[in-house]
Amino acid sequence: MIIRRLCSLPTFLLPLLLLTIPAAAADDDPPFDCKPTVDGLKFDLTSLAGEHTASRTRSLPPSSSVDILRFDLCADLKKVEDVDERDQCPSGTRACLTQTNKKDKETDRIISVIPLMNASSERLTFSAGASTQKFITIISEGPEYPHPIDSKPTPQSLNMTLLCSPGDTKSDPVFKSYDGSKLVVEWSVPAGCPIQEHEEGSGGDSGKDDDNGPKDDNTQSAGSGIGWFFLVLILALAAYLGLGAYYNYSTYGARGADLIPHRDFWKEVPYMLSDVISHLCSSVRPRRSANRGYVAV
Repeated sequence: MIIRRLCSLPTFLLPLLLLTIPAAAADDDPPFDCKPTVDGLKFDLTSLAGEHTASRTRSLPPSSSVDILRFDLCADLKKVEDVDERDQCPSGTRACLTQTNKKDKETDRIISVIPLMNASSERLTFSAGASTQKFITIISEGPEYPHPIDSKPTPQSLNMTLLCSPGDTKSDPVFKSYDGSKLVVEWSVPAGCPIQEHEEGSGGDSGKDDDNGPKDDNTQSAGSGIGWFFLVLILALAAYLGLGAYYNYSTYGARGADLIPHRDFWKEVPYMLSDVISHLCSSVRPRRSANRGYVAV
């Protein structure tokens, strides 16, 4: 009964309601903006924008293997010209590991291409320190990829530590290790130094601002998604009522309450809700045994 009534919902209203889903989803998964706040420490990594590389070479006689990590923390990587599409990470990748086999007198052969990071901030975790060594560590969760030993699908990750380098001293990123699952990179850069530190127990206004900063950002992001959802929903409802009323007026000459589109359906809504509540209540109550007679032995 309820399903039949729901099926009578105006069909042209459903596409308008479905438009609210992408809008809310887009706000729930914002891209990484290179300005993280970790444990009260604020960092600005925008100076690291642009493509960078870190590599290592392993001797595997009679050949060698070259592992090259291309990454851009603040934007998606661009496709490499003159390289087959199959030998590159998919669009939207921000960190891509390419393993190439090299052998004398033979053409280089790309044996694996592994995406390790994309634009989504939901797949990133951070840690930071501000005692003896100031740093920020970015851990990105990538998709699964066959392990080089047993070919078992293995989750991939990128562990990049940005060490604080005061002044304008900036080194090249160092490829520390890769075990078939986790790639570790260290990089000494000024951006690894926090730009604002949280002072515990200060009781001043600046301390309160630091405590509330990350919470306000999260609240604003969540509020933005909910706000977009209800805004689109209200606009869709207004369009439905306006167009429906105009149609009833121009076609049937309706007046007053008769202008409401699908008025009979909306009159049934309270009964529909009553049916739903009754059904839920009946399913919650403990079921009593229907057979209370004697059991044959």
